[in-house]
Amino acid sequence: MGAAAKVLLIGYGNPGRLDDGLGPALAAAVEKLGIPGVTVQEDYQLNVEDAALVAEHDVVVFADADVAGPEPCWFRRIVPRPAWSISTHSIEPRALLALAQQMFGAKTEGYILGIRGYEFHEFGERLSDRARDNLAAALAFIEPLLRDGSFREAAAGIEEDSVTSTGIISEVDPCKTENM
Repeated sequence: MGAAAKVLLIGYGNPGRLDDGLGPALAAAVEKLGIPGVTVQEDYQLNVEDAALVAEHDVVVFADADVAGPEPCWFRRIVPRPAWSISTHSIEPRALLALAQQMFGAKTEGYILGIRGYEFHEFGERLSDRARDNLAAALAFIEPLLRDGSFREAAAGIEEDSVTSTGIISEVDPCKTENM
């Protein structure tokens, strides 16, 4: 994927549930970078309406908090996988890719960036100290990919099936940055 690709980064999660706000926090940080060719969206959850926006891009990166993955974050390529049922309330990343493909003929490549969080069981609009550190590492990891389009290389050799339908990963390596 070249640097001229149209890229969509969707950061989702609930900022009112502490570390669940990691996805939107990453989206806000990426938005501030003003990277040409990168569209940023933040929301509480993915919705079926997002399929049209996904279809307008060559690459989509779904960024979300992860309750049990490796620190500081993980990055994987995903392929479209239709859902058995779709709710207008929320949809999983693979099903959203499939919907964009079915409804709009999209050939969008999909990736998930999971950012390790720790505190989810209280209300409050803040990130834990460890989650903030992981957010900084995730930003350092994703920024070069957004700038040069090297998504495939970053996800090379990683099996998509290591990410379960709930987003929990099994036996995968954390994302790597030059600063780590």
